[in-house]
Amino acid sequence: MTESRVSEAASDAPAESPTTNASNGIARLLRGLGWILLLLSPIYAWLVIRAPIDSVQGIMQKILYVHPPLAYGAYLGFVVTAVAGGLFLWKHEESHDQLAIAGAEVGTVFCCLMLVTGPIWARGAWGPGNWWVWDARLTLTLLLWFVYVAYLLLRSFTEGDERAARFASIYGILGVALIPLNYWIIDLVGGRAQHPENLERDSLGEGMGLPFLVGNLTLFFACAYLLVLRWHVGVLRSEAETVDFERSTQD
Repeated sequence: MTESRVSEAASDAPAESPTTNASNGIARLLRGLGWILLLLSPIYAWLVIRAPIDSVQGIMQKILYVHPPLAYGAYLGFVVTAVAGGLFLWKHEESHDQLAIAGAEVGTVFCCLMLVTGPIWARGAWGPGNWWVWDARLTLTLLLWFVYVAYLLLRSFTEGDERAARFASIYGILGVALIPLNYWIIDLVGGRAQHPENLERDSLGEGMGLPFLVGNLTLFFACAYLLVLRWHVGVLRSEAETVDFERSTQD
């Protein structure tokens, strides 16, 4: 008799929704990324401090360990927006749309930091008065920033609109085409660019390779952590709105 009551109670208990399962999985991923980031951050800081000082640029050259990794973080965020947007168009799942928004927000933050650290480095490397030049790489990076700021403005003014979400998904997929162009533009314009060429094998000085590698790994996981954190917030918010809507319809 007791067993039958337990089974009846279990059958009456509400099953976890797909969004709840997704939220739990995202929370576990977030914890894992947090531990990795916590481990890498002090190693990264120590290696940058211990890295040799460039004989030409001096201490200013250490922005190398921040500026390019920020660019890769921005690329990662925008690629996630495109991939998640494609998944949303295919499967129409809210969690994919929330991931696309998270990628755009985090990518834009990293792009902002890239646009700040770049001119600081240019000021030290190119001499007084050279905070900014209308170089091909710099101009395209600014255009990339404007593209995803426009994406975020579109989402903020049309929150909850499924038609706008579909349009934003297409927009995010098209916008990602600027990333390979932004990366290879230095090669395309030949020697006419003032921005330094892309780093290649053995192009770093002695003692600079390891801090640069660890810097890229650390900021990659920082980008991933912030992206998953923002995704988790979006999924939780979506779950709360669904619960509120169901309660209002029942009342």
